[in-house]
Amino acid sequence: MKGRFISACGVSVFLAGCSGLQSSQSVVNPEGLQAARIDHLFWLMFWVCTIAFVITIAALSRAVLRKRETPVENFRPVDRAEATKTRVVAVAIAITVLSLFGLLVSSILTGKAIASLHPQNPLTIEVVGHQWWWEIRYPNSDASKTVITANEIHVPVGTPVVMNSTSRDVIHSFWAPNIHGKRDLIPGYQTALWFQADKEGTYRGQCAEFCGHQHAHMAFFLVAETPEKFNAWLQQQRTSAKDPQDAAAQKGQQFFLSHTCVMCHTVRGTIAGSNVGPDLTHLASRQTIAAGTLPNNPGNLGGWIINSQSIKPGNRMPPNQMNSDDLQSLLTYLETLK
Repeated sequence: MKGRFISACGVSVFLAGCSGLQSSQSVVNPEGLQAARIDHLFWLMFWVCTIAFVITIAALSRAVLRKRETPVENFRPVDRAEATKTRVVAVAIAITVLSLFGLLVSSILTGKAIASLHPQNPLTIEVVGHQWWWEIRYPNSDASKTVITANEIHVPVGTPVVMNSTSRDVIHSFWAPNIHGKRDLIPGYQTALWFQADKEGTYRGQCAEFCGHQHAHMAFFLVAETPEKFNAWLQQQRTSAKDPQDAAAQKGQQFFLSHTCVMCHTVRGTIAGSNVGPDLTHLASRQTIAAGTLPNNPGNLGGWIINSQSIKPGNRMPPNQMNSDDLQSLLTYLETLK
């Protein structure tokens, strides 16, 4: 019974480790220049450590299982045998030192290669960490063309990107393993991260620094698409929200603008202009809500509006009491924000 329990625990640990191999969030499925270099370094270290482990276990097993030929009370060291053992130990130490030095050199070279991507005219984005969501900005010299979104980063394939990042509260860590390594976001301090996505796809990222109660529910999605699709998305995101034409949507807009929603959110083209919470101008175009916690659909959005604390306890959005008619009108309005 005890053996079965231990085996079950081992299988559980193995499967838990395998869960990280999903292609949308995996260090061993690189889709960018920097991630590829990190992947090469990882596998080099993996195989060196694996070989060292196998040799060590084999030597230990041989020592444990070998029959002693001479009784302990009659044992006397033999000079020739001792000299052989000394040489073996010396060779093992030399190989260990050389292996560690080789890994050190490889790590330094990988770091330099990762930092070498500094081309002219890159795409510039700004990422700000909040408890517990991500604010994404695409700055422009013309302020009216600056794009502000949340929890979803769009980039063109094959184009270098520089990401300037900071935090508004505590230390967060930006990590999109398919594209790059981790980068800490420190309050009051701006850091730059260069990366390039080489393949179209949607890659999940995560905050990798414990930042409070809902740290595990602070995800984002990096959408790598063709330059044509990216430019179309960017142009669409620059537009202000359109006035609703449907009567229910108009009622929902009136409710939104006359209640506490305007105290936290922005909808460009209306009087709502607060930046406490995410910009909602194009909310309906996003894949998820609550920083990757739920798919973006009317049912989840309605539950989030009524009582987000039951979904993501500790977040800054308070419960909102309203009747079903007002909620349906509000949801109808929010679905027009594309």
